[in-house]
Order: sequence, then C-alpha cells, then structure tokens
Amino acid sequence: MKSRKLMPLPTLALAAALSAGAADAQEVKANQLFGAASGPSSESPAPIGSYAKGCMAGGIQLEETGPTWQAMRLSRNRNWGLPILVDFIEDLSAEAVNAGWIGLYVGDMSQPRGGPMTSGHQSHQIGLDVDIWMLPPESLTLSRERREEISSISVRTEDQRDVNGNWSDSHMRVLKAAASDPRVDRIFVAAAAKVRMCSLAGDDRMWLQRVRPYYGHNYHFHVRLKCPEGAADCVTQTPTVAELSKGGDGCDDTLQWWVTAYPDWLEAPKDPDADPPPKKRGARDYVMADLPGRCQEVLDAQ
Repeated sequence: MKSRKLMPLPTLALAAALSAGAADAQEVKANQLFGAASGPSSESPAPIGSYAKGCMAGGIQLEETGPTWQAMRLSRNRNWGLPILVDFIEDLSAEAVNAGWIGLYVGDMSQPRGGPMTSGHQSHQIGLDVDIWMLPPESLTLSRERREEISSISVRTEDQRDVNGNWSDSHMRVLKAAASDPRVDRIFVAAAAKVRMCSLAGDDRMWLQRVRPYYGHNYHFHVRLKCPEGAADCVTQTPTVAELSKGGDGCDDTLQWWVTAYPDWLEAPKDPDADPPPKKRGARDYVMADLPGRCQEVLDAQ
C-alpha cells in the first residue's frame, strides 16, 4: 500500500449540520451531511451497508498522481476508498501499461466518508466502487486545472447498438484485466462493448461473467469490488453475476436485448398525454434514518 491515511478535516458545513436540533436533523438529507465531510473518519477501514445505501469508515485517499494513474476532477473530492480499492486501482493501472496504455485516468471513487452523494451516482457509497475513464491517457502529468477541463470519450455509437471508432483492442485488454481480478464482484459497461468483447473472447471467456451491460457506461467503466473478507456490515449485492448469467458468460439473449429492444424502446415515439411515471425514491432523498445506524457514528467520528 503506497497511499497514506489522512486525518479527518471536518468542514464548518458538516459541523453546523451535525449540531442541528434533533427534529431538524431528521429533515437534513444524508447526501448533504456526507457531502460536507472533507476528510475521513479516524476508524478502522470498513464498508457499512450496501453499495447504494451505506457509508465508509476509515477511508483513505488515492494519491492524486502515481506512476501509472491520475485521479480526475479533484474538486469533487471523490478519490477516496477502502484500502482494498486503492490497492486494486494501483494494480490495475500497472496492468493497463501491459495492455498498451501508459496508465489510467481514475474517475469517481467515494466521498471521504462514503455515503450518498450530492450529485451523480446512486452507488459509490461504501468505498468499493470506482469509475475508470475510457480515455487512454496521453499524459500523467496533467495539472489540477487540466483535470477539470479534460473529458473522457464514448466508445459506443449514439444509437447504443455498436461500438464506435474510439473502441480498441486495448480497451478489451484493460477490461479483461479488471474482470479477471478475484477482488472484483462486477463491472458495468456499455452493452455494445460487451457484445464486441463476447465476439472476440475466444475460449478464455469466463471473465466476461463479471462484465455487466448497463446504460450510461460508455464514457467510463464502473468496477465494483466484493465485500472484503470479515466485513460484517457489508451487504453483498444480489443477484450474483453467476445467477444473472445462469452460470455462463452473459453473452446471451439478455445481452442482445440491450442492443436491440432497448434502443428500439428509446427511439419509439412517446405518448405526450401519458402520465409521467412516479418518481422513485433514490439516494439523494435519503435521510440518516434510511442508512445503517452505524453511519451516524461515522459522521460523528473525528
């Protein structure tokens, strides 16, 4: 482990929120509380709850720049995770060099104490998720300012049915390295990318079981690690990837749905008189009572 554990640096906003009266505190959204924490809790590292409803004790920060990676969008302060995640990123970035890249651009991990975020992700809450940019790095000496300006690239066509010219064999090699790591539970990627990998994998293909198609993952792929051994408060995701793929590699009719029926549904004209679907309650609606009780301890910890 090359990264250092940093001491917590609670912000005034967090202190004010936590000092609110009991009735008022019940109305404060959990994402405002966790989003205001600028540093980690000084506890033993632990994932608490589920990937989309939980928090993180004792997180550590991925170094902004390493020999084979750079953390992007540093102003978000989301380059935090459990030690197992930081180790994984450092290892995968070295594997990316073997795949032909100079390293990785690392997107969002978790907030310093995990928990729901004020924008973006529903998950990334327990220090076991990371987004890896599809953009092969051209430099690992980008300034902080440049890391705010630069954008990743999409690897699929606009109609979501195929990969585009940005996709390369090196993308597949990086994804295979990630999916072959025993620490990984699953990886979310654009369906068209998995279809292409299924066609090229040959006989060595069971790693594809961990690669799951999902919309919104054409500019990055999302790696989710398993609950670490002994992490009693960590909730394993279900169904498992083996169950979802019926023990196979997932290169089946359910995958084809994403590049046939799903785009057809998106392109079909919508009834302007139809009632909008009811809004589903998500991570940005949670208050502390929705999260595991131990998450309050994580916020209260120094």
